[in-house]
Amino acid sequence: MSLLQTLQTHLPGLAVDVLRLSLWLVLLAIIFVPLERYFGERHAGRSRTELGSDLGFYFISSLLPAVLLAAPLALVAIAGQRLLPDALPAAMTALPLWAKLLLGLLIGEVGTYWGHRLSHEVPWLWRYHAVHHSTEQLYFLANTRTHPVDMVVTRLFGLTPLYLLGLAGPNAAGSAAPVLLLLIGTVWGFFIHANLRWRFGPLEWLVATPAFHHWHHSKFEHINRNYASTLPVLDRLFGTHHLPPEWPASCGIEAPMPVGLGGQLLAPWRRAPAAVTPAAAPAAPPASAD
Repeated sequence: MSLLQTLQTHLPGLAVDVLRLSLWLVLLAIIFVPLERYFGERHAGRSRTELGSDLGFYFISSLLPAVLLAAPLALVAIAGQRLLPDALPAAMTALPLWAKLLLGLLIGEVGTYWGHRLSHEVPWLWRYHAVHHSTEQLYFLANTRTHPVDMVVTRLFGLTPLYLLGLAGPNAAGSAAPVLLLLIGTVWGFFIHANLRWRFGPLEWLVATPAFHHWHHSKFEHINRNYASTLPVLDRLFGTHHLPPEWPASCGIEAPMPVGLGGQLLAPWRRAPAAVTPAAAPAAPPASAD
């Protein structure tokens, strides 16, 4: 098949995906723009270049990972079938759907936690993850300012255990757990990145909130805290929880980062590794502040 024929085959589906994402973007704006205006911290505003970059990341982060993840996840599923005893995936398959979904969400969240944490602690992974942390004014679209390599790595950590254990697979039933994990993670990601100065009292023990995640984006300290995307109990369990009553004074990274989309995509391959190195994680994290 020629390149032109290939494009003609896939363009209609791509056009539908772009239209769907555009409608979702409008819906997100209708929800979050008024909320951030009335319940968020006042900012000077962002430039057209920065907004254009974030919009570009919105579409890239939504369209590209599925393509990049298809082959590695298929290999993981095959490896799981050959390496694990047949009884394990058989037992998982026999579970009722609600149990598989609940277990899949929990296991996927643990995997995502460690993928996120390693993106801070491994220097070459931080090069890519620093793009996400470069935003200095958190708002809902900061959720998708993510380098494709960073997103693929984090999603592999979250989805690989599901495919290995037989909680995910190519059929319709096998797709429920990963789809639900990605859907909840994405929707909740817009909320915890939003510029909303809300506190939720005891609920902050149960679910991640804007305050919880804004501390993760702190510019000068505690950047290596609060890795969980939805379940703060994981940070409590692994000693990385930090949630004081106040909000962080500023967000972002100390190293320079280009504002435009192209510059941010190319930033991880630049020759200055010190410019995108996270603060060293302490050997013994202090007790979390509640």
